[in-house]
Amino acid sequence: MELTWHGHSTWHVQLGDTNLLIDPFFDNPKTEMDPEEVDPDYVLITHGHADHIADVDRFRDAHVVATPEIVGYLADEYGIEDSTGMNLGGTIELGDAFVTMVRADHSNGIDTGYGTSGGMPAGYVISDSKPTQESDPESTTFYHAGDTSLMVEMREVIGPFLEPDAAALPIGDHYTMGPTQAAIAVDWLDVDYAFPMHYDTFPAIEVDTDDFVREVKATGSDAEVVVLDGDESFTLDGDAY
Repeated sequence: MELTWHGHSTWHVQLGDTNLLIDPFFDNPKTEMDPEEVDPDYVLITHGHADHIADVDRFRDAHVVATPEIVGYLADEYGIEDSTGMNLGGTIELGDAFVTMVRADHSNGIDTGYGTSGGMPAGYVISDSKPTQESDPESTTFYHAGDTSLMVEMREVIGPFLEPDAAALPIGDHYTMGPTQAAIAVDWLDVDYAFPMHYDTFPAIEVDTDDFVREVKATGSDAEVVVLDGDESFTLDGDAY
């Protein structure tokens, strides 16, 4: 599984022949990528804030996945009809990927952050095998936490039952978790790799990623913190590109 961070919360996940793009927002200081260079099969939206859906209409050949409320909004406002509405706890098969929508603790006003509700905000767990109660050591699984605070669901559900190998977690504070809560999340999830995201885009979320590294070590977690440059890729089996 190849993971590419395009800054903020925008991730490109390649799994087999399937390409997924999460929260397309390319107007951020960490990326030099032209959205036209990205050709996803699927676009996953965690919630409706403008810094997560801003570029969704640049990918009209892709199939969009989000809550029913956001799917309806994108159809009404952007004319995007090729979509699937799903909700928390559901798992769907998208090409070579199994995608589970999980809870995120955040607000979800659409577009501006106010007004119309986008339903529950979400994160996504993406795996090459369908999640079951039987542990599968051969599976490869990536957790995109969306915009969230620390929540016990990470410790009680996502970590032990969905078993992510790696997690992308917001660390920018102010609007989401900061480095301390994100580090606790790393420990609770029991992942091998932790990627910081949702930081340095705006003045309010400027942080030092070294703080996150120190906080993860302070939990006693064995996870490796991988701080990617914008548009840098990582292969989840441990070999960075």
